[in-house]
Amino acid sequence: MDKQKARRDAVARIKLRIRKTVSGDAGRPRLSVYRSEQHIYAQIIDDITGKTLVSASTVAKDLRDKAKDLKPLDQAKFVGEAVAERATKAGITAVVLDRNGRRYGGRIAALADAARAKGLQF
Repeated sequence: MDKQKARRDAVARIKLRIRKTVSGDAGRPRLSVYRSEQHIYAQIIDDITGKTLVSASTVAKDLRDKAKDLKPLDQAKFVGEAVAERATKAGITAVVLDRNGRRYGGRIAALADAARAKGLQF
């Protein structure tokens, strides 16, 4: 249990350190990616107004059924494509990636690569 608590604390410290420098505005909002054991979530946030502009996740009603049968890495790609498509519909082309204290690899990298492939720039 102590090892899990230490890891959570480390991720929280890294997250705070990242958020000091990564901030989104109207011209280049922040793409925040959160990964849990079973699900992955992505939001595009304007930090100036404090509003979420676009979001997608494996628990969203419209994506849940399609993502249910996929493997976790494929789910991340699916969510990345969905958030990129929604962002382009909203007129967002460039974002800043916020990996939320996690390493850039695995599911987070898959989501980011899929979003880049669909046209988001970061």
